[in-house]
Amino acid sequence: MEEVKLYAMTCGWITMPYGFFMAGETGDLAIPVPCYLIEHPKGTVLFDTGLELPLQSKDPEVVKKSLGVFSDITTVNFVPGEDVAKRLEAFGVDPLKINFIINSHLHFDHCGGNACIPNARLVIQKREWEAAKNEENIEKEVYAPRHYDLGHERLEIDGEHDLFGDGSVVLIPSFGHTPGHQSLKVKVDGKDVIITADACYLKASLEKMTLPDAMVVNDAQGMLDNFNLFKQLKSKGAMVLYGHDPEQSKLLTDGAIRRVRPAALAGLQQ
Repeated sequence: MEEVKLYAMTCGWITMPYGFFMAGETGDLAIPVPCYLIEHPKGTVLFDTGLELPLQSKDPEVVKKSLGVFSDITTVNFVPGEDVAKRLEAFGVDPLKINFIINSHLHFDHCGGNACIPNARLVIQKREWEAAKNEENIEKEVYAPRHYDLGHERLEIDGEHDLFGDGSVVLIPSFGHTPGHQSLKVKVDGKDVIITADACYLKASLEKMTLPDAMVVNDAQGMLDNFNLFKQLKSKGAMVLYGHDPEQSKLLTDGAIRRVRPAALAGLQQ
C-alpha cells in the first residue's frame, strides 16, 4: 500500500466556560478548532471543516447572529486566512478538488467550512444526519442546516466504515456527544492515530474520566464507553489526538497545515 499522510491544522480558536468541556471546572478555556487533511492514494479527505466565514467578521452583530444560542458564552478568534479553504490553498491543495469530507458531527465548529469544500462527498453517520434534520433540534439551534445541508453528494453510514477498504482510514462510531458522533482511525507510518473529535475534548477528560457539562452530552454512558475505548486503543500503542486540547494542538501545528508523524511526536503529551 502506498503511503498515507496525515496533516493537522488549526482553523481558529474559541473561548468558552471551562466547565462546558469538563463538568465542575471554573473560569474560561480557549480551545483550538482543528481540522485534518488525509492524503491517500485513492483520494484526499478532510476530517471536519471548522468554523463558517461570517465568524471572521469585525461586526459583532454578524458574529452574534452566527453563534446564535452560543453567543453569550463564546468568544471567537478567527481571522482571514485561518479558514479551512485558505489553509489548504496556502499548502498548495485546491479546496475544490477534495474528494471526501468526514464530519465527526454537525455542530457549528466542525462543519462550518463545508461550504468552502463544495465538490467533496460528505461521509456522515446516518443517525447524525437524522438528528441534524430534526426540526426541534434546528429550532433549538443545536444544528444549523446552512452549515451542512448544501447539496453535497452524501454517504450515510451506520457504524464503523472503512473508507478506502484497506484499513488505513476507518470511521469509528463514538455516539454520545451527539446521537451520531464519529471519530477516525488513520494508520500512519504503521501506527494507529485516533482522532477523537468531541468524543473526548481534552487529555484531562480521559485521565480523569470527566464528562463535559450535561448541556452537551446526548448519552453519558455512551461518552464513558468512548473514553474506555480510547484508553484501550492507547494501551495497544495508538496515538490519541483529542478534540480540542490546547496544549496538544500547539505541539501538532502552529495553525498552518503540518504533517503528523507519530515517531517524531513520540514525546507528545498523550
